Amino acid sequence: MNMRTLTLSLILAGAASAAFAQPSAKQLYAAETKRAATQYAEDKKLCAEEGNSSARMQCQRDAKAEYNKALAAAKAAQKNATAKPMACNDCGRVIGVSVAEKKGEGSAVGVIGGGVAGALLGNQVGGGSGKKLATIAGAVGGAYAGNKAEEHLKSSKVWNVKVQYDNGTQGDYSFDHDPGFANGDLVKSANGSIVRKQ
Repeated sequence: MNMRTLTLSLILAGAASAAFAQPSAKQLYAAETKRAATQYAEDKKLCAEEGNSSARMQCQRDAKAEYNKALAAAKAAQKNATAKPMACNDCGRVIGVSVAEKKGEGSAVGVIGGGVAGALLGNQVGGGSGKKLATIAGAVGGAYAGNKAEEHLKSSKVWNVKVQYDNGTQGDYSFDHDPGFANGDLVKSANGSIVRKQ
């Protein structure tokens, strides 16, 4: 048997093995080692037909070397098939959840409304110039109180969620409602936010 015949038979065996989809790495390895053993047995038969002993020995060495390569390739393919899948860059784990109070903003409505109410109350106190001072003080105090009251009414809660991604980066996300995440939850980034990983 010459090297061309041996190479051609290995190429055909490789093409045949690529045509079949294997359901698992273990089954792929078993099928590949079986093919390699069958090819090796056929190559040894061809080697037996060589005319002199030197050519037969060389043929058998070549056949054995090709058999060993086929076994090594099958083992490598099995190892690659069972290797851990690559990390998902968009996937991560929640490492912190906190709730904070978001301060509301006052507007002219709160200031004016509070000022009017304060002025009316201040006007009820005292008489003469004291009444004027009380009205002014009531307006100023009322404006301040109205602004603070409006800020309080417009304040809201914010849920801050910190995520540690599989690729080593971290992300912070804010929600105006309870997103329902807890430490350790598996999440995935989506459209500028995060969702539970399915």
